[in-house]
Amino acid sequence: MPDRKKTNRIETLILDLLDREPEVSIRLIARAGDMSEDDGADRKAIQRALVSLKKKNRIVPKGSGRSRVYVLAEEEPATPSAEEGAAAGNTEADDRSSFQGIELSSQSKRLLLTVSGALNERTPAGYDQDFLRSYEPNKTFYLSSEQRQQLFEIGRVEAVERPAGTYARNILGRLLIDLSWNSSRLEGNTYSLLETKRLIELGETAIDKNAAEAQMILNHKEAIEYIVECADEQRITAHEICSIHALLSENLLGDPAASGKVRTIRVEIGGSTYLPLENPQLLRECFDLFVEKVNAITDPFEQSLFSLVQLSYMQAFQDVNKRTSRLVANVPLVRANLKPLAFTDVDQGTYVKALLGVYENTDVSLMRDLFVWAYNRSAQRYSAIQQAMGEPNLLKLRYRAAIHDIVRTIILEKVPGNHVVERIRDLMAGQDIPEDAGEDLFSLIEMEIISLHEGNAARYKVRPSEFEAWKSLQ
Repeated sequence: MPDRKKTNRIETLILDLLDREPEVSIRLIARAGDMSEDDGADRKAIQRALVSLKKKNRIVPKGSGRSRVYVLAEEEPATPSAEEGAAAGNTEADDRSSFQGIELSSQSKRLLLTVSGALNERTPAGYDQDFLRSYEPNKTFYLSSEQRQQLFEIGRVEAVERPAGTYARNILGRLLIDLSWNSSRLEGNTYSLLETKRLIELGETAIDKNAAEAQMILNHKEAIEYIVECADEQRITAHEICSIHALLSENLLGDPAASGKVRTIRVEIGGSTYLPLENPQLLRECFDLFVEKVNAITDPFEQSLFSLVQLSYMQAFQDVNKRTSRLVANVPLVRANLKPLAFTDVDQGTYVKALLGVYENTDVSLMRDLFVWAYNRSAQRYSAIQQAMGEPNLLKLRYRAAIHDIVRTIILEKVPGNHVVERIRDLMAGQDIPEDAGEDLFSLIEMEIISLHEGNAARYKVRPSEFEAWKSLQ
């Protein structure tokens, strides 16, 4: 029976070679992989990997016989008609926009084109047990050694060793808001950052928002607090993962008994050709194997990405799997006193594309590149040094007068907390602001208002008594 793990390793080797070389041959592949092209078993293993990559449209052969070589498949797709583009729900330009500013490897770029095709053009894919089983902790790596080192450098808080969870406890108030808002936003939740802050701190629901959205955010708050409370635990246990799911899914599932329990029913993924595992006994076996492997990984960032990828792919629960994977991915970081992964500035469409790469191709390249970028963004949010040394926000500079007028008006009008978001939007409508800058500017104004205190309110030319009168209504 073919060794699937060996085939996977050779496929990765071939793609890595093609990132550096215009073409590869069996001889070059054998030399790079410390194999012999004259050895029958090695040659067959290389050929199996080549056939697999051809079937996935990742490579194409050129020439014949002993002169045959392999090159990367063409990255540029045929230009779709307007009707085809509409059916697919996106265009190549949209894909470039959604990953704008995110450095993608050649492999990720090819994968992005694959998952961006129309749903009926993508190949159906079932759960591949070998994707989990072939992963060998501390031998297999989703992140390169350079990436892990880079993430550690930007994620480390201080050189002094502290009890597990110390940093997360110190920033808990900020973490509860940031992670609850961003993770909920990736599920389509429409609460703004300021509305999320008021809900978490005051229990105040936003006007014209449904109860399920508030429940989702409050569930995140409870689950994050649970993770921080359990920071001194030595292992990520099955009980802890199920508990995180139970807290995240509270009052959101049709069957309350499914909360915190590995599923026994079939589930489907909307907008994907991926079909998750159906056999309950096998699913439980894979879940337990995941727990065993994640605890064997020594690097916290590799643990984090492994959790994000494998828990999402496994779909171990009836629903709320992506939220669970995002919070479990933070457990190793919290315990190592590293800055958390808050998914700051991650676009919902971008996140979905990265997941489709995992679901339909068991390819982690897009998710890996997004993970590295997202962690950099999150780390910047929590770095006081970088905030102090950061460059001026160009949007804030451009619309400085508009921001000043809006914040000042909200204070002088004594707008109560539950009406602030609505009033920001009303005031923005009266300003000459381009549509494409609207949401970014709205977020910026929200952050200005959240950061207001008696020491900086003078920037908006309001008297202390005026600020206190407004503050008392928040």
